[in-house]
Amino acid sequence: MRACSSPFAKAASVLLLALGVPAAAGAQAPAAQTAAAPQARLSMADAVRLALERNHQLRAQRLGIDMSRGDEITAALKPNPVFTSLNQYFPVFTPSQLTWDNLANNQAFTESLSYLFERGGKREKRTEVARDTTDVTTKTTADLERQITFQTRQAFISVLLAKSTLDLAQQDLQDFSNVVEVNRQRLVAGDLAEGDFYKISIQKLQFETDVSAAEVALAQAKATLRQNVGYESVPEDFDVDGDLTYTKYAVTLDDVKQQALATRPDLQAAQSGLKLARDTQALAFGNRARDVTGEVEYERNGPNNALGFALSIDLPIHDRNQGNIAKSLAGISQASEAQLQAQATVLTDVVSAYASYQSNDKVVSIYQSGYLDQATQSRQISTYVYQQGSGSLLDLLDAERTYRATQLAYRQALAAYMTSVEQVNFVVGKQVMP
Repeated sequence: MRACSSPFAKAASVLLLALGVPAAAGAQAPAAQTAAAPQARLSMADAVRLALERNHQLRAQRLGIDMSRGDEITAALKPNPVFTSLNQYFPVFTPSQLTWDNLANNQAFTESLSYLFERGGKREKRTEVARDTTDVTTKTTADLERQITFQTRQAFISVLLAKSTLDLAQQDLQDFSNVVEVNRQRLVAGDLAEGDFYKISIQKLQFETDVSAAEVALAQAKATLRQNVGYESVPEDFDVDGDLTYTKYAVTLDDVKQQALATRPDLQAAQSGLKLARDTQALAFGNRARDVTGEVEYERNGPNNALGFALSIDLPIHDRNQGNIAKSLAGISQASEAQLQAQATVLTDVVSAYASYQSNDKVVSIYQSGYLDQATQSRQISTYVYQQGSGSLLDLLDAERTYRATQLAYRQALAAYMTSVEQVNFVVGKQVMP
């Protein structure tokens, strides 16, 4: 069959091609929109970012801000005019009288339009209260972000400690396995009694148990971290980047106090709560003013046409909003006490966190002053002496236990120091020790 070469065929081909390209692009769109693959390795910054993005509690709290902004819109709205239509005297039970002449001369029609005029600045004060509520909600959400950030960093440090502990346990197991192997060769060569070899070999069980316990601790620490960042954010076998480190910071207690009082979101929320209470009181006094309803009315009664006006106002004889005014006054006192309590809590948190930071700093410095080297050298000397046949098994095991305990305590001290640094950042409300 010959290919069609008419101008109409060419045009049709171009049209089909033009239509086909978007279709093909649309077919590929779902593939491009698929969710990103879970992150296999996490830094501390990655963990915090994922936690702030995907924590469901925090996302629900943020939606509360949007809801509060919706209340702002509602509070600022003016009342709607009210249209009323009153039509009377229709002779529905005497259909013979339902004539045009009867409709024009006997029925009554009343059409009215009324509007509520708010007095006392209610709308402006109501809007201000709604804005204050949004501000409190926003700062409360910021405080939740502060808490989740600290929890995530704390969980990340726990993973680093668990990894370091596992590395230490595996290293100790490998080193002691080498000791066992050397003594196995001595047993074969006849330089070691079989009973002495069994005493050495059975000690390997403790090192293997330490490795198993460290593996469980690492799995549990990772599970806690994964819960913070979101299970869908990382795969089952994810890993973390980073090490237990010691960094000296030059901060004073007075500086930390001042920054905490200026930046802590829970204190700011309490301060905004006091403003909300005062604006609520202003609204309560504004609601004491009586609103006025004005009405314009057109009436047709038979052949007569008339225009009328009406005005209505609530007479404040009994209800003058006394209850809400009294409640708002108590609310101001309550919010003031809450602010003072929040301020005291901030200062207490700062003093406690800073003391913990200083204590952990001293502990790490003590270990780095020479105890780590002494424990390492003691183990090396005991191992060498024992392998030369001059030392006892008890001395070797004691040196191993001392080395393992010192190294483990040092790693725990590093983790405690890093956690105390993050705790200082937490009680301040920002990163003063990056």
